[in-house]
Amino acid sequence: MNKKEKKQLMDEMSAELSALKKSPLYKYRTENNYLPVVGEGDLSAKIMFIGEAPGRNEAKTGRPFCGSAGKILDELLLATGHKREDVFVTNIVKDRPPENRDPSPEEIKIYGPFLDRQIDLIRPKVIATLGRYSMKYILEKFGLHSELKPISEMHGKYLEAKAPYGKIKIAVLYHPCVAIYNRSKMPDLKKDFKILTKLS
Repeated sequence: MNKKEKKQLMDEMSAELSALKKSPLYKYRTENNYLPVVGEGDLSAKIMFIGEAPGRNEAKTGRPFCGSAGKILDELLLATGHKREDVFVTNIVKDRPPENRDPSPEEIKIYGPFLDRQIDLIRPKVIATLGRYSMKYILEKFGLHSELKPISEMHGKYLEAKAPYGKIKIAVLYHPCVAIYNRSKMPDLKKDFKILTKLS
């Protein structure tokens, strides 16, 4: 599939998400003039980053990781020699939950299939999970339930899995927002992100 065909499928997904009235977040989005945040980056990226849900800046612009957490993500990417435009960045949940609360199981269930389609479309060699919700969803999706432990034990490690299109590696990382609340975590984040230089 060429990039033009991939872009068309991603645009169709964006239109579906805009009209997703069955989502419990649809009303909140439309009342606040927010946008769904589908994802952005290289549609043939080797590395796909998956966060949890968009925040206010993201919902206003329709772009993932464009606020404070995005600046930290860019800094972390730079430390590994990767540029934002060379990777693909998205979230499990594509609409902002009120007050930036954690996504609910129902929301993850509704939006998960869209993420699954994105993975099949982009076919990354490495999936980097950002935060515990993303870690849990991806490990369970690829049949690694037995490997699940608290993110405090899993971060900075990677697991191998099999996707329909071939072997992949799943890198478990803290969400960049941990460094917003505690800047002293930045060295740990940089150390964890270093595994991406080995995997990609």
